[in-house]
Amino acid sequence: MERTLIGRAIVAGSAEGTALVSKEPLSFWGGVCPRTGEIIDRRHELSGASVTGKVFVLPTGRGSSTSSATLMQSIKAGVAPAAIINLSVDPILALGSIVSDELYHQTVPIVILGQEDFSSIKQDDYLVVKPDGKVLVNAKRGK
Repeated sequence: MERTLIGRAIVAGSAEGTALVSKEPLSFWGGVCPRTGEIIDRRHELSGASVTGKVFVLPTGRGSSTSSATLMQSIKAGVAPAAIINLSVDPILALGSIVSDELYHQTVPIVILGQEDFSSIKQDDYLVVKPDGKVLVNAKRGK
């Protein structure tokens, strides 16, 4: 059954993909390999998983200002998430996506959802992120 979640677009854009859901924050710097998209933080619950092409659903980033550069590198290398959904604004990740748009004309949409909607997204749900911050859950592919 398709559902529509109403979020706030921090970095507007369209994207779709399978949900990769984490209950834990993650620092992209030292947490995601910018050449492969693999989660390399060995203490993280998703260690070894790939963010590439997924809608990465995580509460927030976990610091280091270098995370914006790591996100930019992954965008340039073509291994970034299709979109990021957070519970709260992470200005570091937003900066990486915004600067990547300026430099490479590529961006990763970032949407903020409320707790109830955020928690309703399950691993492997198919998500469609709209520029206005709406998120379609289990929508038909290509919609």
